[in-house]
Amino acid sequence: MSILKVIEILADSNKSWEDAAGKAVAKASTSVNNIKSVFVQSQSATVSKGKIDKYRVNVKITFEVK
Repeated sequence: MSILKVIEILADSNKSWEDAAGKAVAKASTSVNNIKSVFVQSQSATVSKGKIDKYRVNVKITFEVK
């Protein structure tokens, strides 16, 4: 039987929501091993001068505890 743990991470990007999610996983993987999945819980953006300037994601990352 595997034991899984879920952590919640907020991340942002100047490029896209996909890039923000990728950054969240990359950052988590520096201190967490055995990442199994990422779930994008919500997306938002900040706007400056009529254009999106930051894409933000709130993700849940699931990893296996050994």
